[in-house]
Amino acid sequence: MSLTIKLTISPRIINLNCHERNRTKFPAIRPKPIYHSNALNPILYNNKRPGMIQASVSGTVIKSSLIEPDGGVLVDVIVPESERGSKTLEAESLPKARLAKIDVEWVHVISEGWASPLKGFMRENEYLQSLHFNSLRMENRTVVNMSLPIVLAIDDETKESIGSSKDVGLVGPEGDLLAILRSIEIYKHNKEERIARTWGTTAPGLPYVEEFIAPAGNWLLGGDLEVLKPIKYNDGLDHYRLSPKQLRKEFDRRQADAVFAFQLRNPVHNGHALLMNDTRRRLLEMGYKNPILLLHPLGGFTKADDVPLDVRMEQHSKVLEDGVLDPETTIVAVFPSPMHYAGPTEVQWHAKARVNAGANFYIVGRDPAGMGHPTEKRDLYDPDHGKKVLSMAQGLEKLNILPFRVAAYDTVAKKMAFFDPSRSKEFLFISGTKMRAYARNGENPPDGFMCPGGWEVLVKYYEQLQAEEAMPVVASA
Repeated sequence: MSLTIKLTISPRIINLNCHERNRTKFPAIRPKPIYHSNALNPILYNNKRPGMIQASVSGTVIKSSLIEPDGGVLVDVIVPESERGSKTLEAESLPKARLAKIDVEWVHVISEGWASPLKGFMRENEYLQSLHFNSLRMENRTVVNMSLPIVLAIDDETKESIGSSKDVGLVGPEGDLLAILRSIEIYKHNKEERIARTWGTTAPGLPYVEEFIAPAGNWLLGGDLEVLKPIKYNDGLDHYRLSPKQLRKEFDRRQADAVFAFQLRNPVHNGHALLMNDTRRRLLEMGYKNPILLLHPLGGFTKADDVPLDVRMEQHSKVLEDGVLDPETTIVAVFPSPMHYAGPTEVQWHAKARVNAGANFYIVGRDPAGMGHPTEKRDLYDPDHGKKVLSMAQGLEKLNILPFRVAAYDTVAKKMAFFDPSRSKEFLFISGTKMRAYARNGENPPDGFMCPGGWEVLVKYYEQLQAEEAMPVVASA
């Protein structure tokens, strides 16, 4: 993915003065822009000095030095250990709904507060707001961003078995009890409407749709979650899966005065590193003393040709080992959300979740959360729309959006550099698809594109993949 950088601080393309009653308060920011801002965009900040915000959730004080979570408190619906025995017995007595792997990923997301203030799978009222407005209106009339419906689909048989019960036990793919869904509501799952409004197309071949929506049941089950124990995957990567609460504590431990989040689903190349390091330098120039980078790869479902999470995490480790990024000012953690590839709609979810994790700056690149059109030879979304939508998105006013100008490979300097239009013929654009093709074909990218240790991880992965693909398939008797 080539990334676009044009850094401005909290640019808002719409004038929010007409929504004064609904404007959420957010920390004051330094008004000096990193790059030139659009004169038509009002720069929003108030006169309060950024302070320490504290919120009490389930008896625990969660400190938020930089930005408060959506709704003011960080949702935590994991049952305390002292209550797990009695809650599990209760769950065993309830009607059951079986979860697919993708549903477990969403239980994980909800349980730790990534989707705060959402406390469970959406009921119809929340679903319609998310689907049609990309936001939820709170009881106090404030608005929080919620661009993706987080829902649980069930089939006719499950609906029938639930009957008139108000609560349901949720069973994992292996048959283990994972949660209770309280005060449930069952409503119709209009798949065509959901797909059209989330992706802007109903064309065949959308990965998330093909895998999870098309075969799903015709009903949606909403309610408040009580998760019986923390979700673990036991894949050797659970120590990377830091919750929003854990991340906020780590930011405070490091005494961060700014946290800038960078999401990716590809291996880190030197163009990514250029953007991240340049962001930190610019924040230091603005007067921040200790900006911390949250390098936050997506860890849920990704499409089949994306590099698997375990390989990406090994590659990211090499990037830090090789000194491309500074371990002292970088936190690498896994974002547990599944990937929709829904472009400007989905990038709002990615940004909103990082607010709940404690990040007050979000880096957005070219065509965020995008993909090629499934039936035509073109991008599904305009590559500039993601950053434009983020700068206007309702409910994200307190987050500072950092769009960047393009980084590409400078064939003269033999390194990744910011694209210079006056020397356009001397730059080479290497997309994530092209990068994967290099590794799959055993070709080396240009020197300076990626650190050697990181590239070696990719080459070994594709060598192993090709060896597995070449193995003869033995038919079972």
